[in-house]
Amino acid sequence: DSGCCWASNVDGKTNWMSHAELDLGIRSDSYRINNCPVTATVSSLRVPQNCFTQLRLLAHDPDGDAVRCRFASDATTNFTLDETTCTLRSTGKLQPGVHVFELMMEDFSTKNITLTYADGSIVTREASNMNLPPLCKLKLNFLMEVISPTSSCVAADMLPMFLSRTPSHGDVLHASVGQTFQLYAQAQAQNAQIQSFQVSGPNNMTQEFRTESNGKAEVTMSWTPNEMDVNRLIPVCFTAETATTQSEMRCVIVMVSHSTFTQGRATVQCLPNKMTVVLDKASMPDVSEEFLSLRDPSCTLTTNGTHIVGTMSFSTCGTKLEDKGDYIVFKNEILSIERSDEVIIRRNMVKIDFFCEFSKTISISNFYSLHQADYVFTESSFGSFGYSFEIFRDSNFTNRVEPNAYPVQVKLMEMIYLGIHAMSELPNVTLFVESCKGTPDNNPDNPIYYDLIKNGCVKDETLKVHPSNQTLYNFEIQSFKFNGYYDQVYITCSVILCEPGNPFSRCAQGCLKEPSRRRRRGLSMETTGHYITQGPLQLVGSAGPNVAKEDKRINVAPKSDMPPEVKYPQVVPETRSNGEHWRFTEIFASNITTVFFASGFILSLVLLAVVVRHFSRRRRAEDLDFLIEDKFEK
Repeated sequence: DSGCCWASNVDGKTNWMSHAELDLGIRSDSYRINNCPVTATVSSLRVPQNCFTQLRLLAHDPDGDAVRCRFASDATTNFTLDETTCTLRSTGKLQPGVHVFELMMEDFSTKNITLTYADGSIVTREASNMNLPPLCKLKLNFLMEVISPTSSCVAADMLPMFLSRTPSHGDVLHASVGQTFQLYAQAQAQNAQIQSFQVSGPNNMTQEFRTESNGKAEVTMSWTPNEMDVNRLIPVCFTAETATTQSEMRCVIVMVSHSTFTQGRATVQCLPNKMTVVLDKASMPDVSEEFLSLRDPSCTLTTNGTHIVGTMSFSTCGTKLEDKGDYIVFKNEILSIERSDEVIIRRNMVKIDFFCEFSKTISISNFYSLHQADYVFTESSFGSFGYSFEIFRDSNFTNRVEPNAYPVQVKLMEMIYLGIHAMSELPNVTLFVESCKGTPDNNPDNPIYYDLIKNGCVKDETLKVHPSNQTLYNFEIQSFKFNGYYDQVYITCSVILCEPGNPFSRCAQGCLKEPSRRRRRGLSMETTGHYITQGPLQLVGSAGPNVAKEDKRINVAPKSDMPPEVKYPQVVPETRSNGEHWRFTEIFASNITTVFFASGFILSLVLLAVVVRHFSRRRRAEDLDFLIEDKFEK
């Protein structure tokens, strides 16, 4: 469809055009026609010229397909689009006025499927092959007005900020036919009055607006679905509005069905790095854990007979981290499993949301099986910030070790090059490394550890810090191993971000010989200390005394490079990125201490043998004399 006209805009566009294409093949994974991505915006988007950072667009796919967003026409000046996350960002100073955006959303199956058509033909679609035509193409048109700069871009100051009771962007909520569905949102702007909430949703959705103290305001959106809404996914988008500013846009999906979801009695235990949900089976009769899963279906639930139990870390099982403004929330849910081969079901549908909520400060770490690098944190006074922690191949600190090369194999006494990089939404911050230590595993609280840096002071004589800017910390250290049957080392550091130039900050204090003299955090703006870990480093022998310090590169060591005293009791084929096809899983290198004790042990055995032989010969001689004397006596 097409028509006239766009509002007056800086792009000079007049006529608008909408467009949609849908592949009508029956999918083999759902036995139905493909569903197009669900998207929407509010009718009026506004952003101060000096405050725009990003605009997250709704791009929900009911089939779980990957959604790609792209500009349908030439992009307006100084804007870019992240095609994977459907996020609009700026690349420079924005021109005041109304900007037109025409985006195309396309979905691609994330698994291999077949499409069956009415004429009997069948087509196979490869997973995530974006060179094929999309299963659906849907055009999204909207306007955004860039208004005059505002005095403050801090959230909850002049710009309204959503608070923790507000659903997160992209949440999927559930409604039943004939029953009133309510959606609640709360926002705060301490130095501007929130006058209303702008809502884009069903025609008969009503609003109840209320103001509170401290610049807070809330809205309750109510809607009763009817029979025509069954099986529909309804997008609802909303913003909080002041006279001159607007909050971020949040959008949710409301899924309408006939059935009412069963809500059982559940309790949640929140620990520093994981949460456990316990569901009372008596509150959900005839529901078996066999048909329940967490958000990630690969995470199963267990039972002790009376309760259904699930435990997960904050980065697994589909757990989502959400910044609620005044709180950080980790959310997951227990859902019914719907099997694709089931034509009918005779069990109640289950949906139980649960979460752990932390005020002010919380950290999350991305744990990988071998490679750990990126860490993201959020604090109320510092916003979102993060660190990358990498191992590099040489002292230039430009060529990092690739993730597929972990664990990183190094020789004993070889130099290791590590770099920490801080990233923050704030334009000017200083990175401080409070401590670093080595442990035989990735547990920073392991009682077996070796201090490299402590209280900001270098403790290891081989550690050398390389000069860099205020958000980088590059250093090198000679490799080592722990006594005992340990062949791996992890490096864990505690890091802090500070506002620069503040003489009271921990960063300004530097090395503290007397930690008790450290001042309280409240005197300066800085983050708490957060642990970041890198490794493992796998020891594969000795580098020897002739290793040149100028070129002590970390590499996957080929067999020919090993010193002659190393033996290889087991060799396992494994392709490496540098062409090396062997990985040595058991390598034992002798050292001076071992040789010394072994030599002493052998010498002791020799002396013992001489003594035994001497007394044995003496005893045999005495026995012989006794026999001779006895013979003559007889």
